[in-house]
Amino acid sequence: MRAWIFFLLCLAGRALAAPQQEALPDETEVVEETVAEVTEVSVGANPVQVEVGEFDDGAEETEEEVVAENPCQNHHCKHGKVCELDENNTPMCVCQDPTSCPAPIGEFEKVCSNDNKTFDSSCHFFATKCTLEGTKKGHKLHLDYIGPCKYIPPCLDSELTEFPLRMRDWLKNVLVTLYERDEDNNLLTEKQKLRVKKIHENEKRLEAGDHPVELLARDFEKNYNMYIFPVHWQFGQLDQHPIDGYLSHTELAPLRAPLIPMEHCTTRFFETCDLDNDKYIALDEWAGCFGIKQSECLNKGARGMGRSTAPRVLGCHPHTLCSLGLSVVCPLCLSLLCLPI
Repeated sequence: MRAWIFFLLCLAGRALAAPQQEALPDETEVVEETVAEVTEVSVGANPVQVEVGEFDDGAEETEEEVVAENPCQNHHCKHGKVCELDENNTPMCVCQDPTSCPAPIGEFEKVCSNDNKTFDSSCHFFATKCTLEGTKKGHKLHLDYIGPCKYIPPCLDSELTEFPLRMRDWLKNVLVTLYERDEDNNLLTEKQKLRVKKIHENEKRLEAGDHPVELLARDFEKNYNMYIFPVHWQFGQLDQHPIDGYLSHTELAPLRAPLIPMEHCTTRFFETCDLDNDKYIALDEWAGCFGIKQSECLNKGARGMGRSTAPRVLGCHPHTLCSLGLSVVCPLCLSLLCLPI
């Protein structure tokens, strides 16, 4: 009897063990299939990358772009012109089609020409001016100020005398602000930093603010030496194309264009600076407009101005000048002045 019971238990045990033994080959097959799938992928490749394929395509396109370099890539064209290739694949500058200019985002991108016409943007203006190149109208056409055309009231004599007082103080504050923010930005040269450091540490320096003209006039008399370098520095920042000791209408534009809509004496002030009416403002004429003596102009002229890598555009336009930069209160236009870094 015991033998039969033992025999039955053996049969039951074999029956229970049989499915497990049959399942083992399946698991082995699964493992082998998985290994086979992985081994199909090339060594060092990302399976996701291989499946998608977008990275390989991108790498190939980048290599093609480097090889097939566009001759226009390093060919500079002035405002209003774009680079195109002629039949010999030689880059050349041609007038830009005004309709190809980007659509303006808002009113702040509009500009006003000296014939009192509003353009959607500076791109539209310069493209239009280019099409008039060689004509009398094109020669006289200039960008007058930033913003849509509007009524600019006449500048009275009493207002004209106040303008250089505020602008002198503003230039001084701009330099001080650049000095305070210039850690590793190279906004000023080392020589310029030494000059501005003396102004910055002077206890008699008038802090930035909307001061009455009487206080500005007294401060200029008492601290005359503090204003010499800022006036010369601004001339050096504008005198760039070419560096010849004279400011043309084009060189002066980055300073005057943002100011005109907010300071109605801007145009008349710079016109009075041109004493000999030759359409250029010489260094001595510029200094004289701000009350700097001619002797100081000769002693601290081109050598003392020191060109720097700081931005040339100094003004109060809220979009083009404020998107990336420093900010100081601008007494001239009673708004925020921003300098791109």
